[in-house]
Amino acid sequence: MSRPLHRGYSGGGRLSGNIQDFLEDSQMKFKQEKEDLDKNRLSPDVISSWKNPFQSIFTINSPSKQTVPEKCYIVPDPYSPVSSRKRYKLTLFLLKLSLFVIVILALTGSFWWTISLTTVSRTHTFRGYRRLQEQLVSDLWDIGELSLGSSRIKESEFCSLESENYVPCFNDTENLELGLSEGQEQDRHCGPTSKQNCLVLAPSGYKIPHRWPTGRDVIWIDNVKINAQEVLSSGSLTKRMMLLDEDQISFSFASSMIDDSIEDYSHQIAEMIGLRNESYLVQAGVRTVLDIGCGFGSLGAHLFQRQLLTMCIANYESSGSQVEITLERGLPAMVASFAAKKLPFPSLSFDMVHSAWDGITWNHKDGIHLIEVDRVLRPGGYFVWTSPIANTRASVKNKDNLKKWDVVRNFAKDLCWDLLSQQDNTVVWKKPSNKDCYASRSQGSGPNVCKVGHDVESPYYHPLEACIGGTHSRRWIPIEKRPKWPSRATLSSKELAVHGVLFDDLTEDDLNWKSAVRNYWSLLSPLIFSDHPKRPGIEDPVPPYNMVRNVLDMNARFGGFNSALLEAGKSVWVMNVVPTSGPNNLPLILDRGFLGVLHDWCEAFPTYPRTYDLVHAEGLLSLETAKQRRCSILDVFFEIDRLLRPEGWVILRDTTSLIETARTIAARLKWEARVVEIESNSDEKLLVCQKPFIKRRSSYPS
Repeated sequence: MSRPLHRGYSGGGRLSGNIQDFLEDSQMKFKQEKEDLDKNRLSPDVISSWKNPFQSIFTINSPSKQTVPEKCYIVPDPYSPVSSRKRYKLTLFLLKLSLFVIVILALTGSFWWTISLTTVSRTHTFRGYRRLQEQLVSDLWDIGELSLGSSRIKESEFCSLESENYVPCFNDTENLELGLSEGQEQDRHCGPTSKQNCLVLAPSGYKIPHRWPTGRDVIWIDNVKINAQEVLSSGSLTKRMMLLDEDQISFSFASSMIDDSIEDYSHQIAEMIGLRNESYLVQAGVRTVLDIGCGFGSLGAHLFQRQLLTMCIANYESSGSQVEITLERGLPAMVASFAAKKLPFPSLSFDMVHSAWDGITWNHKDGIHLIEVDRVLRPGGYFVWTSPIANTRASVKNKDNLKKWDVVRNFAKDLCWDLLSQQDNTVVWKKPSNKDCYASRSQGSGPNVCKVGHDVESPYYHPLEACIGGTHSRRWIPIEKRPKWPSRATLSSKELAVHGVLFDDLTEDDLNWKSAVRNYWSLLSPLIFSDHPKRPGIEDPVPPYNMVRNVLDMNARFGGFNSALLEAGKSVWVMNVVPTSGPNNLPLILDRGFLGVLHDWCEAFPTYPRTYDLVHAEGLLSLETAKQRRCSILDVFFEIDRLLRPEGWVILRDTTSLIETARTIAARLKWEARVVEIESNSDEKLLVCQKPFIKRRSSYPS
């Protein structure tokens, strides 16, 4: 059971999880202080503390010290003949009067600013007017809370039972009704009906996931939509690793019950590349892997121990989803299909692409899927393909498979891929490190090189193109010439120049994020573990090793938050999201050896409900409100709630006015929230929230 956030670092903020409790507590404190002030004058120490309230970035309120109401400063006058009761009524009258004056001044100021539009530049006026609007909205929200109480704050409704496992924008039935076919029905199609302005509840048997790393190997079966028959009938290599045990599913890297194991398989891949074992993949320049149709993430779980990051992508599946189960295990994954559209990654994004028993017809559509693999693969990178079609010995008796293999092999040759090795069902190709091969091909053999205008770094669900991409990019650097991990995380001045970023700017950004991460965890640690008291003989766990694993950064910028978490030794992985409404720094993030994706936050993120433990957003609200967007901040918050696991955390950093507005929205979503002051920048605040674990009851929609 989650607890309110008022037990830890408070920073002078206010609890928004329950407005009524907040008002009652304020009235009790006001009454107590009124009685105390009738007896004593304020001491000079108290007055001094008002002038300098912050000794560090986050203020700590000691329960043993007297607190002063945040917006009420009452100085007693011992010579006044007014009685305590009259003084109390007078104070209430003044408070109401001040609220009325605030409304009048805000509306008057807004009107005056509108009249003055013709006397200042349009750009300056727009920004000032936008700031005034934000402040006005924030003030009116506060006035509504204080004067009307919780009875007038509309709480959000719960979604129907069908939404428990649904991913908006992926509706095969609806897409088929629209006449989409040939794989387009599996692609992402977002429309007005895709928005869900309701709270998605967890399934009735949902349990808080096991702590990492136990959660990597054991998950609760009720947390994912899969039944026992689907587990037992799973046929791929990674699916055969699943063992059903009452209400849990266990995953094993090796088992005597099957013919081969993930460890043997990854060892085989390394040998086919020419390495002793998979531990040497990092030294060969491999850091990030794209796994197409990943089973349930077992390859990625194994490679993670070798400092390799594997992004699992697969089609949306209403039940037995590879993506949902992989995320439940604490491993990177997202819903994605490139049947008709490009993947939301720039060219030259991954060091290795892996595909095993995925069901993709690679020999169809003139090799368009192989062209897309080539686009996202870095120069010198590897494509590992495991399929019964690749087993030429077995295909001798199967003429159809042999014909398909010939098509794939010849097309790979036209892409200038080098066939390194072929063993049983597995083939490994290497993409060329230089571009000479493309010009030396005979005319008409294979796809052409994309023209400059078609070779873009922001392919946000663009249609697939039958041309070789990435050749015009300044990021064309073979993986063997890139710094090896972890040195890759800190790009050199020459590498940063490709992205138009100065070395000092990235260094300063990383230093700021290191400090921010320390402060975040100083703030979260007592809150996270207040529900987990230390037992005799058990050491205190260090977050986020046990409690936080999947992290979503909604406005990743240069990936500094990701970098700081890794340097601090946090056992997390971060999905770095670059909003389409801002500058595209995703190529830089990927070149640092991190994972990331482009996304429009007016649409649903391509993942299942309840898949992230921590959602972080710095400056996202300012970015979104500065644009003429087709969605509201409330829409974004509903999406955050869908993505967040029960008892998960949200950290927002933005301007004071937007944070105050967000605080009130958090109350609508039933989150426990606290606003935290930041000393270094008085115009910014933090909003720290926790999503409660609300179990479905019969009275909820079903």
